[in-house]
Amino acid sequence: MHCFFHPLQLIASLGLIALTACCPVGKQLLGDPQNPYPLHSERKVGEIVHLPTGDLVSQKDMMAVVRDAKIVYIGETHDNPASHRLELEVLKSLAEIHPERQALGMEMFVRSQQPALDRWVAGKLDEKGFLRESHWLENWNIDFAYYRDLLDFARKHKIPIIALNAEKTLVDAELVKPTNQVSAADQSRLPKLDMTDPYQRAMVAAYFSDHTHGKMELDGFIRAQTVWDETMAESVAGYLASPAGKEMRLMVIAGGNHVNYGFGIPRRAFRRLPASYIMIGGQEIRIPENKKNQMMNVTLPIFPMIPYDFLAYMDYEELPKTGARLGVMIEPAALGRGLMVMKILPGSNAERAGLQTGDLLLTLDGEPLKDNIDLIYALKQKNPDDKMTLIVERHGKTMNVEVHIPLSEERDHQGNQ
Repeated sequence: MHCFFHPLQLIASLGLIALTACCPVGKQLLGDPQNPYPLHSERKVGEIVHLPTGDLVSQKDMMAVVRDAKIVYIGETHDNPASHRLELEVLKSLAEIHPERQALGMEMFVRSQQPALDRWVAGKLDEKGFLRESHWLENWNIDFAYYRDLLDFARKHKIPIIALNAEKTLVDAELVKPTNQVSAADQSRLPKLDMTDPYQRAMVAAYFSDHTHGKMELDGFIRAQTVWDETMAESVAGYLASPAGKEMRLMVIAGGNHVNYGFGIPRRAFRRLPASYIMIGGQEIRIPENKKNQMMNVTLPIFPMIPYDFLAYMDYEELPKTGARLGVMIEPAALGRGLMVMKILPGSNAERAGLQTGDLLLTLDGEPLKDNIDLIYALKQKNPDDKMTLIVERHGKTMNVEVHIPLSEERDHQGNQ
């Protein structure tokens, strides 16, 4: 049987469709806006998915897309070596694609550290000198080993490293006071702040709910997060607009929550300097038991956008533990005359060696001890069954103290002494 529409019937039908299309009675959400094309197979470590399409790609395929972007953002997990390995692999590829036109921006450095970064890239500082001059422990206080390979590669290939972040004193001021109550000097250092982003506020509120924060208010955390994001965005845009950065490409590494979904650094940098960008992130799918108790109990809202363009699945790895602990709390003595022992930890190597509170540590294996980094760096070079000699001043008299590191030393990778 054949069915025919009279022309008038056809016109009426099309008119009805047009009317209903213009006047929807309701909207139905199809799928997950954060993962519109979910994988139908189990995720595997080493796989990379292009979230807008749901396609699995190789790293080579990813780089074929990434290479065209002016800015490549990578959201990292600070204490996961696998995350840092991904960053290094991407930087190596970008440096090969854009020789002498690739730079690296890092959340881990505040702007006042830029001279130390410049001297590092120029080869004018060794590692210990860089840690001292950049005040690494005071500003970031994460084991340098997480970032060593990335920073070594940048130095070897003369890749400019750009300090992105805000000074800690400025962020601390925002935590406790509204912006209009911050000192005029601090206000002059603040970038233009957009406090209206509803997605950022929702994310910060979710993480705030899982923190022990005493009398600190949510608005203070939002201000601090905004200062971080806006300062880093301003640094990104400022560098790329400068004579030194105008012809450059920039890879930016920052904690995932400054990058994912795009409303942290990327959106704010684009507002200042419209430029193409790609976001890459990692997701840990195998988490060791000792890491699980560090995970936050947070339920984030469902945001109406993908978290990254490319998502790499990885293990949550442990950093190999190196070095030894002495087991002391120290403070630099006046006039650079050694390190004063403020406390001896029970059962520590220091206690077994006979060190006492009030001792002045002058040298370790012949190297002068003037500030904390001298002791911390020396201890990081030690191995189980090593012996070391301290020259110690006690009650005005100097003595040699031998310290033996037991084979069963439980190593600490957080830079403790």
